[in-house]
Amino acid sequence: MGANNGKQSGSEGKGSSSISSDLSSSTDQTSTKALKNAATSEDSDLSMRTVSTPSPALILPPHSSPGVLNGSSTSSSTFGTETIAMVHTPPTSLTHPQRSLRQPRDQQGAPIDILPDHAFLQIFTHLATNQLCQCARVCRRWYNLAWDPRLWRTIRLMGDVLHVDRALRVLTRRLCQDTPNVCLTLETVVVSGCRRLTDRGLYTVAQCCPELRHLEMAGCYNVSNEAVFEVVSRCPNLEHLDVSGCSKVTCISLTQDVSVKLSPLHGQQISIRYLDMTDCFALEDEGLHTIAAHCTQLTHLYLRRCVRLTDEGLRFLVIYCPSVRELSVSDCRFISDFGLREIAKLEGRLRYLSIAHCGRITDVGVRYIAKYCNRLRYLNARGCEGLTDHGVEHLAKNCLKLKSLDIGKCPLVSDAGLEQLALNSFNLKRLSLKSCESITGRGLQVVAANCFDLQLLNVQDCDVPLEALRFVKRHCKRCVIEHTNPAFF
Repeated sequence: MGANNGKQSGSEGKGSSSISSDLSSSTDQTSTKALKNAATSEDSDLSMRTVSTPSPALILPPHSSPGVLNGSSTSSSTFGTETIAMVHTPPTSLTHPQRSLRQPRDQQGAPIDILPDHAFLQIFTHLATNQLCQCARVCRRWYNLAWDPRLWRTIRLMGDVLHVDRALRVLTRRLCQDTPNVCLTLETVVVSGCRRLTDRGLYTVAQCCPELRHLEMAGCYNVSNEAVFEVVSRCPNLEHLDVSGCSKVTCISLTQDVSVKLSPLHGQQISIRYLDMTDCFALEDEGLHTIAAHCTQLTHLYLRRCVRLTDEGLRFLVIYCPSVRELSVSDCRFISDFGLREIAKLEGRLRYLSIAHCGRITDVGVRYIAKYCNRLRYLNARGCEGLTDHGVEHLAKNCLKLKSLDIGKCPLVSDAGLEQLALNSFNLKRLSLKSCESITGRGLQVVAANCFDLQLLNVQDCDVPLEALRFVKRHCKRCVIEHTNPAFF
């Protein structure tokens, strides 16, 4: 027995170099067992720790599974819950600190681990939302860095098969951990193209993101008026709203509860400045009236292909929103010269106007715009077949700061109109004459000889000789010419 005790105590003394040699054999044995038990307990505790993080399976489409970023990690996901428990095998440096000290220098860790935290944060700022969630699964350090509030001012989700409602619920709940029920850092949400977005997802955003300023949900045709009302009512700082392609949205207003709570002095106003309702086919004059009455701070409004709008809707817009700088009513076939007369009341504030394919517009309406909106920079009148050289002449003589003009598919515009344009619009940089049947080489040469800063010229489907194109190229050296002449290159 004595010999056995001596062997055991000698072997334990060799295993623990930190224990003093003058301790007794029993004391040495007890201390060594305690160290072993502590190490075993620490290994067990670390290996069972879980990190709760949104799974990229909720952010990515089902067919694109996220790659394993660290080979030793395992994950178990339960879609019935709102967070996914990620069980990671702890790094060697955490489970066995003494053993890691004896490893070769080149095996102690990946070279990227030497980067400081601020460098990681700078890199993470360039990652998409789903990639950031994947990085949170690598290790504890990356988990803490990936969920730094400074990285979560924006959520950007895309994909027509994405479970976007669930993804928004999981992400907002995680971001609300430090500030229960609200996420004070999130300012931008982009879910454009997520066709599976419903009112439930928007309700989540409205309830958890009171500081939201920018919301894009183009093409989300399952969203209704009620959800949009909820967002604009609960997010008083919302300035940018894109609901293009949301065919069920017919109005932008406050919920009834919020409207009742507001005092008469405060008014029922929304702080939206940028509103894109392109392809909202159900929008009518009454809806535009409500929008204008509530969103009086509008500066950018896009109503492309809102085919039910008439001149009456534009009258309401000008009354309530006098600060509009950019306006598009392209393909609104009921807009006529009377509508342009209302738009002209915006006067010098208007910088951008698109009336493309509004077939009822003639020189009369364009004359109103030219006379009162003399600071106009951009005009798109493509497809306005009633526009002639007289309308172009009024534009050229009054809108001296005009930089971009599109009068393509206007068969009544000829070289005479181009000459007036060339003699007055010296700041012109972009000119489109696509499918203008009456344009010849003479008109192009006059433009090239006077508009030296021209950067883009579109003469596709125009009967323009090769010599005229070469003349333009010689005089406007920075000009890109879009043409259909195979002999010119």
